[in-house]
This record gives sequence, C-alpha cells and structure tokens, in this order.
Amino acid sequence: MKLHSKNVFDRFFESSSRLSAQRISRRSLIAMIGKAAVITAALPLLPVNRKSQAGELKSRFARSAQTKDPTHCNYWRYCASDGYLCACCGGGPSTCPPGTSPSPTSWIGSCINPDDGKTYLIAYRDCCGTDSCGRCSCLGQEGDMPSYRPQLNNDIVWCFGASSMVYHCSSAALVGLAN
Repeated sequence: MKLHSKNVFDRFFESSSRLSAQRISRRSLIAMIGKAAVITAALPLLPVNRKSQAGELKSRFARSAQTKDPTHCNYWRYCASDGYLCACCGGGPSTCPPGTSPSPTSWIGSCINPDDGKTYLIAYRDCCGTDSCGRCSCLGQEGDMPSYRPQLNNDIVWCFGASSMVYHCSSAALVGLAN
C-alpha cells in the first residue's frame, strides 16, 4: 500500500513553495529576510505616545503638591526638580543663595499649580560656585527624559557657562503659562 496521499496543508505548502522558488531568487529572499530583521530590530526605537504615562505622573505629584512652603519637595514648582532646593540653602525658590551664580542654561518642566489648576512652564536652573548645599534633596521626575533629550533631563549638572562647574543647589523660576 502506497502512502502518497497528501493532506490539503501539504499540497498548499508544496505548491506555494514551488511558485515562490520560480519567482523569487535566493538573493532577493535573503534581502527580504535582512530587511525584515532590520525593521524588527528598529521597532523599539520608534516614538511612543506616552501621554497617558505623563498624565499619571502629573496626577501623582499633583495629589500632594502644595503652594505654601517652598522648602518641601512637594512645592508645586518642584515637579521636575532634581537636587538640593535653593530655598533651603539661603536662596529662594527661584533665586540663588549669596555666593553662587545661576547657570545660563536650564532644563524645563511643566508643573500644575494646585491653586488654579493651570499648567506653568518652569525653568530649573542650577546655582553654581560653592560646594553642594546638602539640604532638602528632592528628586522630581515628572517629564524627565533620557540624556539624549538634554533640555528635559534633570540628571545633568547644568552649570555650563557659569563661572564654576561646582553645583550648589537648584532653583525653579516660573516662566509663564504652558498652555
């Protein structure tokens, strides 16, 4: 008894393989596989809409944000601040302490004022020139981006262009409405 009977799947696979072999060369097949591999590897590099994640971070900080005491990390302007607060080091929330100078460069953040519910643009500027203050260390991560987006990264010492690259504290100057 011969076992030459083929099921439908086997016949379909054989006919499609023969048809492909007649129409596609080995080089073009290898080229197609290479393109597919490159596209698959590049897929994680495509931009992703992180609006919902950003909204979650905003609401997490906004739940505890306050407008009265700038010496606490939950002061509304500090949503993206990273470092020692100048308000605890002899300066104000947006001014450097005596003996330090503000960096001409800054990173930016958008913080919600809990009193009016509006979003404001904040310029975070490092105060430079003396050793680190060491008081009121805060780590705000709202809107923080990796180092390849430096204007939104708070892990960089932003004393570029200042008289000294020695970090002292970080200030949070109100620029204006973000919307």
